[in-house]
Amino acid sequence: MAKGEGGEQYSNASLLTKPGNADDISLSGKHEQRNRLSVCNKLCYAVGGAPYQITGCALGFFLQLYLLDVAQLDPFYASIILFVGRAWDAVTDPTVGFLVSRTPWTRFGRMMPWILCSTPLAVASYILIWYVPPFEDSKVIWYLFFYCLFQSLQTCFHVPYSALTMFISSEQKERDSATAYRMTVEVLGTVIGTAVQGQIVGMANAPCVPGPGEILADLSNSSTGLNGSDHVISLEHTRTAYLIASGVICSIYCLCAIVLFFGVREQKESGRPKSKPLSFFQGIKLVMGYGPYAKLVMVFLFTSLAFMLLEGNFALFCSYTLGFRNDFQNILLVIMLSATLTIPFWQWFLTKFGKKTAVYVGTLSVVPFMILVVCVKSNLIVTYFVSFAAGVGVAAAFLLPWSMLPDVVDDFQVQNPEATGHEALFYSFYVFFTKFASGVSLGISTLSLDFAGYISRGCSQPAEVDITLKVLVSAAPILLIIIGLCILHTYPIDEERRQGNRKWLQEQREEADSETDSTEMANMI
Repeated sequence: MAKGEGGEQYSNASLLTKPGNADDISLSGKHEQRNRLSVCNKLCYAVGGAPYQITGCALGFFLQLYLLDVAQLDPFYASIILFVGRAWDAVTDPTVGFLVSRTPWTRFGRMMPWILCSTPLAVASYILIWYVPPFEDSKVIWYLFFYCLFQSLQTCFHVPYSALTMFISSEQKERDSATAYRMTVEVLGTVIGTAVQGQIVGMANAPCVPGPGEILADLSNSSTGLNGSDHVISLEHTRTAYLIASGVICSIYCLCAIVLFFGVREQKESGRPKSKPLSFFQGIKLVMGYGPYAKLVMVFLFTSLAFMLLEGNFALFCSYTLGFRNDFQNILLVIMLSATLTIPFWQWFLTKFGKKTAVYVGTLSVVPFMILVVCVKSNLIVTYFVSFAAGVGVAAAFLLPWSMLPDVVDDFQVQNPEATGHEALFYSFYVFFTKFASGVSLGISTLSLDFAGYISRGCSQPAEVDITLKVLVSAAPILLIIIGLCILHTYPIDEERRQGNRKWLQEQREEADSETDSTEMANMI
């Protein structure tokens, strides 16, 4: 074997310089040591995932509410902004993945320059999303332009960062461990995004606008107003609060990018010649033509769509259907805190019982609480309890897709050993379908509310809006989850196949490293 030959050459060369020590050197041990990541490396790598989740959580939970009640756009135009923005974002993912895969190696790596250069422009465009321009006629164009621009720039950050998983270590165990760190920090990022956006905006929540019937009832009761002293908070205060929240989030975004850049060393592929660069459409055919990858993408397309429907409409559901207008930001925070605390549990669970089993258990665990939250009469304590329990399932939805994706990439490399250097394509197309699901969910849900007769900043909504919100946060997500799990049943990579792939790839890397070491020692002699 080449490994044996490489090891023998290394030993013979070593005898010329350090007699008696050659037999103690293990190439396998040397390989593992070289690819082992410190806790600091894993933390710095994990921190890089926070900006995507912080901004994504703020946009996912609050942008729809902001466009309808603060920018006061018509629900039809709001649905166009949300759908087109996310659809554009989805299209840019494979494009950026294609460009990243063809980027030459630099002294900072292949992924890091994309991450560093996109950050300043991304934070500037993010702030402008939350600014209400002083004109009315082109307000829709303003939000559509800066929303699309931010999504494009964030893609230039997130796609290279996602693909970086394959370049921080060649050891699957180390990558899985780093992914667990990353998922924990990312869920923590959702907590930060929810807390910063929710608490700052919640302190300056403008009062609702009563309808004609509510005004008459108010006058008949000789009341000073439905909102009492809350009228001291104006819509301008709410707009300012959104801007302050965006500034705080952008500061965190920049800090995380700096930590990632200085704390993670991107490893250059060694011993594996890179295959011939593919055209864009060849890349699409390559990744989508690979069965296990296509099935995994379809599984998480449906489950992601389910959770994004829940995420995008939960703030409105809490405010209007449950009547917790002043508490919805705290309810969202409870969900994200619960998800953060249970990430380590799911990491243990998938290690103990396998990733496929973890997907079944984790995704289904949220279904009873989706049913409960719409069936039980509005009660704040019950809602907090249900939210905490639902966070357990949300944690699984965060962790498992990114933990399973490297397995598919490894399986592809085993089945196609001559095709290398395409990792960014696999990650970018996965992000593409995730974001496409988000665009579809936001567009459909906002358009559905328009058809149901949604009233911007209304103190109450028509019964049709309440029914629509219940469908969007319960019935529709449950149906999508069931479809996704049915597709998962056909997913072919089980634990036995995954471990076999891991063993084969490790042998190939050790063999390549052995030959490289032998060549270097021969050149020294």
